[in-house]
Amino acid sequence: MLDKRRAGVLLHPTSLPSGIIGADARRFVDWLSDCGFTVWQVLPLGPPVFGLSPYSCLSAHAGNTSLVDRQGVVETDATGLKTFEQFIEEHKSWLNDYALFVALKTKFKGAPWWEWPKDYKLRKPETLHNAHRTLSSVIQAQKYSQFVFFHAWCAIKRYANDKGVKIFGDMPIYVAQDSAEVWLYPELFKLHKEGDRQLMPSVVAGVPPDYFSETGQLWGNPIYDWNAHESDGFRWWIARIAGQLELFDSIRIDHFRGFEAYWEVPADADTAQAGQWVKAPGDVLLQTLRDTFHDLPIVAEDLGMITREVEGLRDRFGLPGMKVLQFAFDGDDSNPYLLKNHVENCVVYTGTHDNDTTRSWFYALEKDKQQHVLDVINARKETMPWALIEQAFASIANLAVIPMQDVLGLGGNARMNRPGTLEGNWQWRFHWDELSEEVTMRCHSWITEHGRLT
Repeated sequence: MLDKRRAGVLLHPTSLPSGIIGADARRFVDWLSDCGFTVWQVLPLGPPVFGLSPYSCLSAHAGNTSLVDRQGVVETDATGLKTFEQFIEEHKSWLNDYALFVALKTKFKGAPWWEWPKDYKLRKPETLHNAHRTLSSVIQAQKYSQFVFFHAWCAIKRYANDKGVKIFGDMPIYVAQDSAEVWLYPELFKLHKEGDRQLMPSVVAGVPPDYFSETGQLWGNPIYDWNAHESDGFRWWIARIAGQLELFDSIRIDHFRGFEAYWEVPADADTAQAGQWVKAPGDVLLQTLRDTFHDLPIVAEDLGMITREVEGLRDRFGLPGMKVLQFAFDGDDSNPYLLKNHVENCVVYTGTHDNDTTRSWFYALEKDKQQHVLDVINARKETMPWALIEQAFASIANLAVIPMQDVLGLGGNARMNRPGTLEGNWQWRFHWDELSEEVTMRCHSWITEHGRLT
């Protein structure tokens, strides 16, 4: 994806006007192509545990079936049924267990798996055998829903690729506690034991105080038992990456620095401040993945508290990092996000899904800081946020990605996510009438002018 100068747009499918993939997604790809964009970046596509956050999902493999309008997506004649059977066979490594997991969650009224009756949460073989029999229709319906999702999404991916647009996905480094993976493979996580099985986390994931929070962020995800992963040759990770590469041309790994060292917090802590850094076997993991896939179409989300060790891990494997222009105006000339400090092998953004929109960010700054931004980028106030977008296009970074909210010049009401908050996130959608001819022409002009028209 970074083989040449490209431009892309960050837009999750839930932010399409309809909120689902289908006609709107194809129309969006058409617009990208007309502008000269050759990358569509999305957020994770998994089924949220609760709420709408795509970063906490019931499965590391399954798709969010609410993104698909089932009517008319797949024909159920003999050919369609044969394709469904092939899908089940090709995805049996995770699909059967996931379908059972969701069927049991339905049976137990949505309760997390550790609150299920003992024989279910401890996965007693006879109990699960009986569940497969008594819940067979629900299990089959879950499998079919996944078939419909994969059919629909892969059709969109093919459509985009045929138009010269690559799909840039996103993979959270951690999985949710209430996920099929933790229920299935508790030995791969740092959990307390109940009987002969681990159940509840002894430590959880987060990050120390940073740009987004004075007390850090307490994510609560179970932390990997890296010794267990390494002892079986990282098979779980190989399967996970293979699944992601079925959906995407390239993958951004969210919180990449956790492959070098991760912030481990006691499970009973109230904030992330009580945590500590613990080393992870990133070199061995990435080498295993490279040996398996030969190429690593991975972008490292290297924001936050990044050390020389993290940069070294990223660079030893030639992975692109990220530059966010909203972060470029603090500190001195050594600020890595300043345009002059960019490198070709990186992805530059005005902001990410966790940032405010550029318009809202800029106008929320104090007047002297606004002037500092304008002085640095040699722009006038009335040209924001488009002046910052043009800075991204002008960067030597091989890929420039602009959030759709910034393309449209929208304010804070269009913000996608506010880290550390639970309400009002992941709900923004754009409207087709916002995509004026002026917007299209401006994007095409800048993409052409800055050598990103491929």
